[in-house]
Amino acid sequence: MCACDFDMKFTFVYTGWEGTANDSRVFLDALQRPENNFPWPPSGGYYLVDSGYPCTLGFLPPYRTERYHLRDFRGGDRPEGAKELFNYRHSSLRNVIERCFGVLKARFPVLKMMPRYKPCRQGNVMRACCTIHNFIRMATRNDRLFTQFNIDNLTVEGEGRDNSGEPSHTIDLTDEAAEAMAAYRDQIAALMLANNRHH
Repeated sequence: MCACDFDMKFTFVYTGWEGTANDSRVFLDALQRPENNFPWPPSGGYYLVDSGYPCTLGFLPPYRTERYHLRDFRGGDRPEGAKELFNYRHSSLRNVIERCFGVLKARFPVLKMMPRYKPCRQGNVMRACCTIHNFIRMATRNDRLFTQFNIDNLTVEGEGRDNSGEPSHTIDLTDEAAEAMAAYRDQIAALMLANNRHH
């Protein structure tokens, strides 16, 4: 599991699971282990997550029953209604994350065909590649690969898918938390639609 920011840098890398493991299961394991020091979003903030993750406080997935992927809106087919508009913009933001992975895989082909190292060594390779990726992003703003992948409507293969000194957080998977985040998502969607009509 990797988390990225919108500057195309990795903020959290969690390794050790098989590639076939369910994303939601890996996600919950990463959050529930205090030793991981997961960088929780600040109060009132949230991470964009795909529809395979829970809708709960701090984690904002798209609407499941609406069109989502940027490719669904090609050819002048505009989003209809608040939920589709929300999904379209959510997908646009998540596309930055997909491009981040595109840069990482293009720069480090070893990640596409990982040698049969022990799992702990594979994790070290992944973390080292993400660290070097971040260093290049910070040190060389006009890097060729970042420039190549820094196109807003670029579709990347596979599209579709600080708490130091503080007590560890726990993810709230109650119905109340899910309802609160869903209501917050509805408010954002309604504001997007209202602003869209004024422009």
